Amino acid sequence: MRIAKNWKDYRILDTSAGEKLEFWGDVSLVRPDPQIIWKTPKKHALWNKADGRYIRSDKGGGQWDFRKKLPESWIIKYRELSFIIRPTGFKHTGLFPEQAVNWDFMADKIREAGRTVDVLNLFAYTGGATLACAQAGANVCHVDASKGMVQWARDNAAASGLSAKPIRWIIDDCEKYISREIRRGRKYDAIIMDPPSYGRGPNGEVWKLEDCIYDLVNLCSQVLSDKPLFFLINSYTTGLSPSVMGYILSSVLSEKFGGNVTFDEIGLPVGDAGIALPCGSTAIWQNK
Repeated sequence: MRIAKNWKDYRILDTSAGEKLEFWGDVSLVRPDPQIIWKTPKKHALWNKADGRYIRSDKGGGQWDFRKKLPESWIIKYRELSFIIRPTGFKHTGLFPEQAVNWDFMADKIREAGRTVDVLNLFAYTGGATLACAQAGANVCHVDASKGMVQWARDNAAASGLSAKPIRWIIDDCEKYISREIRRGRKYDAIIMDPPSYGRGPNGEVWKLEDCIYDLVNLCSQVLSDKPLFFLINSYTTGLSPSVMGYILSSVLSEKFGGNVTFDEIGLPVGDAGIALPCGSTAIWQNK
């Protein structure tokens, strides 16, 4: 497992019985996590004193229970980057801190490239990867279908002092956008992909990652430059193993570009417990 262990403004204090106790800056939150099936004693005093707890409903969804009035949003930092944190109605806060291990990888690859790198970030959410790549010197095309998420990403860029960086902010369906980029002859040196497990298109089309991922990777391969740097896929889909994603990348890219493929779980350290919480998977093709 690759562990995002360089955080200072984010910590998991404890985990048990389907929940994690976290610090986001100075704010303590308890949120559900389906990976936490162990039922170890909840000894930490903050379990019952956290600033907020997300409580799931038996009918689906859930709601926040706050012990005190929190600011609508606040900022935490990772290295030189700043992120606006805001608890949403779907338990999320606008950031997946385990992705920091991938931000570091991408930033290092871009800095070591010795050339201008054009990055395509698909399903780009609130822009963690976009900011890491832009801060490292890349030109970035940030694509997400949600207008609200793209604006949140732009606000994160402003908070990080990166508004003047060469970032194109695109509100669009990712697959349709790629198809148009192919017709336009646009090429990218690196692709980042963080697709949802399940969704529906504007006309009711069903998106299921296991059924669509191979075709999407194959489509994206058509916008890669002659000497691409990396192709990274994230997945939070339980039924899609890291090795399957790795095989897809290898079968689509390795014959044409060479390089190598790695795949693994990514995770976050848990307090003093000496364990790491699994938080999804990443497969990476890179040129060497």
